[in-house]
Amino acid sequence: MVVNFMDKKIALVTGSAGQDGSYLCELLIRKKYKVVAADRRSSRDNGWRHKELRINEKLIYEDFDLTDINSIISLFQRYKFKEVYNLAAQSFVGSSFSTPISTSNVTGLGPLRILETIKNFSPKTKFYQASSSEMFGKVYTKILDEKTRFNPRSPYAVSKLFGHEITKNYRESYGLFCCSGILFNHESPLRGEEFVTRKISKQLAEIKLGKRKYLELGNIYAKRDWGHAKDYVEAMWKMLQQKKPDDYVIATNTVYSVKFFIKECLKYLNLPVIWKGKGIKEVAIDRNSKKVIIKINPKYYRPAEVDYLRGSYAKAKKILKWEPKHNITDLIKDMIKSDLSRLS
Repeated sequence: MVVNFMDKKIALVTGSAGQDGSYLCELLIRKKYKVVAADRRSSRDNGWRHKELRINEKLIYEDFDLTDINSIISLFQRYKFKEVYNLAAQSFVGSSFSTPISTSNVTGLGPLRILETIKNFSPKTKFYQASSSEMFGKVYTKILDEKTRFNPRSPYAVSKLFGHEITKNYRESYGLFCCSGILFNHESPLRGEEFVTRKISKQLAEIKLGKRKYLELGNIYAKRDWGHAKDYVEAMWKMLQQKKPDDYVIATNTVYSVKFFIKECLKYLNLPVIWKGKGIKEVAIDRNSKKVIIKINPKYYRPAEVDYLRGSYAKAKKILKWEPKHNITDLIKDMIKSDLSRLS
């Protein structure tokens, strides 16, 4: 049976339980879409992000598996999707080194299964693929854009690159409306705790409140272009509202080190420290308690590190009329405030 909501636009968001999926669902609901939120049952946990955004009762929940094309076809036979946003993936770069096969199956072949379904059953449906700045990998230019050569450095990045290129291939081969957003790092209070920015904001908040003794990190000199996830989901939506499908870099054109991010968090928490040592012996010592509160642990280093990523959003600004509304300070304040509120 096909579910029809009369004149309502119906959007499918895969990976809806994650950071981006949650903010995107919120945005689409504001824009009067009916939103089908699709995840593997095990990925949805308790839906805490949807509850925090107060959208859990406004979504249509469906179980979904990117590795099973029959579950994808079944979903398309039930709903007439105007737009599909594929955000589902094994999205933690570090884990992809220990699970390269499952990462490739989900993150790489998953988009292909959706594209095949759209081609065969719903060719007018518009498709968005969540690509990643990790595809650039080891870079030889300071600012990266849509014309920069890719050089992926992890199973996750290689899988994302396959998803990116197959999306472009289906656009050019079959005339489908397919777009990829090459998103640089984007964070928020809804970021998972396995990602370094949220690990920093949450654990430093715990240290401030006396609930943790120290924070352990890997390479604190890696540099990233960090934006706010709220801004980035707006860019996703804008891509599917254009007359012609295309791929866009979404970034802030600024770059900061992990150590800078730490220092800004410490400043906002009023935790003065002294930095001592070099390499894996570098530590941050609390000026007041004289105790070490930040340590370096080699186990958090990647087998192949990406040291520097900075993106240009010039094309998105020109065509999508998009630019970031939040800066790094806004982002950090938002994350720390939320973590302090949750912890207390």
